[in-house]
Amino acid sequence: MRILEGLAKFQEEVFPQHRELFEDLAAGQKPETLLVTCADSRIDPNMLLQAKPGELFICRNAGNMVPAYGEAMGGVSATIEFAVTALGVTDIVVCGHSDCGAMKGLLHPEKVATMPAVAAWLKQGETARVTVEENHPDLDEAAKIVAVTELNVLTQLDNLRTHPSVSSRLRRKAIRLHGWVYNIGTGDVKAWNDKSEEWVSLLSTTGVLTPA
Repeated sequence: MRILEGLAKFQEEVFPQHRELFEDLAAGQKPETLLVTCADSRIDPNMLLQAKPGELFICRNAGNMVPAYGEAMGGVSATIEFAVTALGVTDIVVCGHSDCGAMKGLLHPEKVATMPAVAAWLKQGETARVTVEENHPDLDEAAKIVAVTELNVLTQLDNLRTHPSVSSRLRRKAIRLHGWVYNIGTGDVKAWNDKSEEWVSLLSTTGVLTPA
């Protein structure tokens, strides 16, 4: 297995070079950012953000979904609650991406009809699908996928606000929420600007996270 070769290289070469960092991390973690992103194998959060171990608390699932509080009290809700309450993260990023299989399944339920667990999970993005279908029926397939990907990120941010641990901190401005979409083919990341209500390249924000 290729991954076993990678593990051997990590233990023999990489770990010794960063031994002090890992010794510090062995005593605990204090990440500032919770990143909710897709499970897609093409997404590597640490490579994308050039983050070191311990800097990101990551929650990954099909379609970067965040169930509204109380709807699916599982791993995603628990991860959010732990990140906010126990770790005290100050920023939460929901990051979608181009060519997302989950978004294609959301737009075309027949594609996931033989995968009942996937079909049920994608219902978390139903608001995005309906909004695109009803308001942008003339979009071609490629444009429709882009639109539903972007709207799904905003939908999950709305769901995120229903979580008590997040809501209470938003009220006292102790936490910031961000919506991003990553383009795999170009490396560009667009961020939702709540004030101008548009998606802008994150590079244009001079490196500062723009709250959604």
